[in-house]
Amino acid sequence: MSVDKDTVKKIARLARIAVPEDQTETLAGELNGILNWIAELEQVDTEGVPPLASVTGHPLPLRADQVTDGEQPESVLANAPEQASSFFVVPKVVE
Repeated sequence: MSVDKDTVKKIARLARIAVPEDQTETLAGELNGILNWIAELEQVDTEGVPPLASVTGHPLPLRADQVTDGEQPESVLANAPEQASSFFVVPKVVE
């Protein structure tokens, strides 16, 4: 299938999109590129691949949740304006 300028105008009218006359040729080329890509996808062998209607029914792979302290207290506190006993010193905010 090939898209020409008249088809671009019709698609733009149906989609309620204002396409300037000088851009119809460019848009036709882009749409032809998309259609060619879809034609390439049709050649992919999907034999034995079950259809997928939704991705929400499949569980996500999870990693083990491991809590660590980072094991780098010196580099974490390197930019702290003030520190004491491997902790940040912050001003008192409650009076």
